[in-house]
Order: sequence, then structure tokens, then C-alpha cells
Amino acid sequence: MSTGMSHVSSSERWFGTGHSTLTDPAAAGAEAATAALAGRVPAIAFVFCSVGYHVPELFGALREQAGADTVIVGCTTSGQLGGGRVSRDSVVVTAWGGDGFTVRTTVARSAPGRLREAGAEAASSLAGLADEHRALLLIGDGLTGTTHEIVRGAFSVAGAAVPLIGGWSGDDLRYVRTYQFHGGRDGVEILSGAVIGIALGSDRPLGVGMAHGWHKTGDALVVTSSRDGHVLEFDGEPALDVFLRRLGVDESALDDPAGFRELAFHHPLGLSRRSGDDIRVIHDGDRVERSLICLADVPLGALAWLMAGDHESLLDSAGEAAGQAVEALGGAPALGVLVFDCAARWLKLGAAGVQEENVEIGKRLDGVPYGGFYTNGEIARFRGALGMHHFTLVTLALG
Repeated sequence: MSTGMSHVSSSERWFGTGHSTLTDPAAAGAEAATAALAGRVPAIAFVFCSVGYHVPELFGALREQAGADTVIVGCTTSGQLGGGRVSRDSVVVTAWGGDGFTVRTTVARSAPGRLREAGAEAASSLAGLADEHRALLLIGDGLTGTTHEIVRGAFSVAGAAVPLIGGWSGDDLRYVRTYQFHGGRDGVEILSGAVIGIALGSDRPLGVGMAHGWHKTGDALVVTSSRDGHVLEFDGEPALDVFLRRLGVDESALDDPAGFRELAFHHPLGLSRRSGDDIRVIHDGDRVERSLICLADVPLGALAWLMAGDHESLLDSAGEAAGQAVEALGGAPALGVLVFDCAARWLKLGAAGVQEENVEIGKRLDGVPYGGFYTNGEIARFRGALGMHHFTLVTLALG
């Protein structure tokens, strides 16, 4: 079953973002909402927060300031960006409104077990949207497994002409349970296992950016056996064995799961695409089937490489992704930018590094406000990309 909401805004266009690290959910929500809205009524407000804040009180002040048709969406995350700050254990509210925006939402519930159907259901929010510029944003449960199936389902409805953008919810990298938010002035549901489709229409351009900063190392590998996110074989050999050999480590690396995950985060897979390289995080290794476990599909026959990235290349990619989105507006000034960054990038860059990344985004945007969150996977389908990404920064600029 799905639920939907819609909003067509009027008045001067605006984009705002607010951030709070207060520990009380009601107070944090009020501080972030007040900063983001500044007395204005939003067409849509995004709430991104640490998993500890997912209580109804978080939304009280936002609902009081919302209009009758304001759409409130969001999720728990593995880090938040907003108000020029990056943190965990915080709340970010990012909102926009004014002339020329149309927002429609549809919620696909109980997505696990019917992922492709849930993606198509979420994309049904596009129905009847006639604005000159359109995009479909997806926010869904980051622990549903093969989330590429959701993207495929959404693409089956949206088609090639509508960009897909978004990210999967997190729980501060605990991998236990994540939450999604949907509602409005009269109430906000706190969901799990859901996919929210947000159809955005505008009479001005929308721009999408995407960059990751990784480069190929070593010889190419052909995926000769795979199952969803499990890579079983490279070039006819067990994938786990090939991975360990390429890195020069032995079987004992698997004795410490957290240590192996950290090692793997520094050496993701890159899949060759016509539009560039899609990145796949290696989440674990299976000693029994000798496979590598990724958080999205690695299709049979894919050409893959182990990837490497240094501190500077990852920082540069943050500015690149922000710049791409603004440049895609075709010269129109940017009102604001929504950011979907990968939680694995936080692990790679470290706490100080993500602050530097935030500075790079801010430099490239030169005063344009932005907000977003660190995801369990990013969505960007434009210029032929298939849609699911990891270790990538995705941006949506509003003209």
C-alpha cells in the first residue's frame, strides 16, 4: 500500500538549511527547523538525523511552522551536513519553497521481499507531473539488501528522461535498523523498510552532479560468477582468494571482521560503465563460498578493478560533484543544493577529513546554501549511469 502527498508552492523562491547538536530531540528539531525556515512556509522539508533522534517530538516545531500542504520527509543517517557544518549525533533540516515548485510523494511500505515493485510504486509519485523540469528523489531503508532492484523498479516507471537522485538511510554504521520519515503538518510517520518517492517539478532548471575520486589499480578482473551483491568468482577463481592475493594479505585478515571491513573500505571495486566507473563497497568476505559481499549488485560479466583513492582525490571529488550540479543549470543561478554523501567516505577520510570535504563543497558553491546526509548508498541515474553507487557524492542543484 502507498500513501501520497502533494504541494504546489507560491511566493518568492528560497532554500534554507539548519543544524543542531542539542541532545533533546524536540529542542534539536526546533533549532534546526527555525534556522532552515526562518519564518517561511516550505513546499518540502527534509529531516536528516542520527538514529537516536527518531521520535515524534523531533518534528513538533517543524510541523508548527509548516503549511497545510508542506511535505516532510527524511531519514536516520550516518552523519549530517547542513548550515556549513558536518557532524554525527545531530539534526539537519533542509527546506525550500516559493514560486514554481511542485512536490508529490508516494510511500512504498514493506519493501523487503518486493524491492523492484517498491521502486516502481515510489516512482508513481511522478504521475501527472507536468512541470518543465522534473526529477525523482528516492529515500529508502539502507538495510534492505539489494537496493539496486529498487532503482531498477523506479527507472521502469520514470524512464530515461527523468533523473533519479537520492540515498539510503543509515543508523550510524551500526547496521541494525534504519528509519524513514514521511508526513506533514498533521503528523509524521516514522517508518522502517520503506521507500519514499519524491517527485520534484520546477519551472527552472535542476542540475545533478556525481563524483567519487577513485582510480583503477592493477589489471582488470572479469566477474565470472555472481549472485546479487555476492561476487563469487573473478576470472574463474574464487573472488575472496583473488582479493586477498591482490592485497598481499592472508586468510587471517578475516579473523577480525571490523578490521577486514576497514581494509576492504580502502579497496572498493570499480565497475566499468560507459559513463565512468561505478563504485561498490566490499562489506565482508564469506569464507565458505569464498565470495566478496558488496552492498549492491555486481553483475555477471562485468569488468572490474580494485580501486584506490588518496585524501586529496576524494576531497577534489566533493568540489567536482557540487560544481557539476551547478554547471548543469546552464548558467541559471543556484538556489540551493541537496547533498547525498557516502558514509564509507567518512570512514576513508576520517573525522577531520570530512570537515575538509565540507570546506571544499562550500568553496565550490561560493555561498549557495546546501544540506544533506551521509548515506548507506547513493542514487544517481543521468547520462546513462545505471543508478546505484557507493563511495560517491551525489548532488542536486535547484535553479
